[in-house]
Amino acid sequence: MKIQGCIPLVTGANRGIGEALVHELLKRGATKVYACARNPALLETLVASDPKRIIPVRLDVTKPEQAEAAAAMAIDVNLLINNAGVTHNGVTLLHDDAITNLREEIEVNLIGILNMFRAFMNVLGHNQGAIANVLSGVAIQHNPMCATYSCSKAAALSMTQGMRTLLRQRNTLVSAVIVGAVDTRMSKDIPSTVVKATPQAVATAIVDGLERGDEDIDADAGSIATRARVGRDPKKAERHNDHRLPPLPPLKPLMRIPDEKKSNSET
Repeated sequence: MKIQGCIPLVTGANRGIGEALVHELLKRGATKVYACARNPALLETLVASDPKRIIPVRLDVTKPEQAEAAAAMAIDVNLLINNAGVTHNGVTLLHDDAITNLREEIEVNLIGILNMFRAFMNVLGHNQGAIANVLSGVAIQHNPMCATYSCSKAAALSMTQGMRTLLRQRNTLVSAVIVGAVDTRMSKDIPSTVVKATPQAVATAIVDGLERGDEDIDADAGSIATRARVGRDPKKAERHNDHRLPPLPPLKPLMRIPDEKKSNSET
């Protein structure tokens, strides 16, 4: 993927990795960048840094009609970077809000990518484009302390592979970007003992990988270490975070619910 002269669209561009990606793409010679956020007002500072080349776009990836409107407006896009995401850290599968959290994460982290893929597939086909989905190390090694997020990102990795299979006949690059802990608002609850990469370093690694044509991009030291750990011993990697789990709650007594119909027939 040649970045010089390309026209990318970046979701979740208002902060963190998305904002850093916009700057890095322009530094590498992108003609312009469509920078997307649910609230365009949050893009004002970013746009002000290069108003001629940064085009703000209102976009909620969970709404297919907004994805389709973006595709109808940005018909010159040849690089789609699905970066928008949401996470709930410190949440196990037994947390009271686990199901609510999972629904939100699936809606953004999985269905949002599918909405963008379906909306932009025709545009990218005409422009011989590429797609990069920004995922996470927990997509390849489940972390029980962000369990629902892990599930959503693992599903998004599977979807990325499916997208790659579909577009292989068009020779379209589809990259799965794996990132570890990054120093953004999203990772504010991750313990300070964990080394966090800077958004700029991650953005640089992503663009480097795209220019090489990599289908799998490990964008920081944490993601590289995770990949290696899973490769060496998948079962050991599965148990890597066991020590972080709180103890399970005591077992509740089993109580059989009376069969109301049977009780009525016996009386």
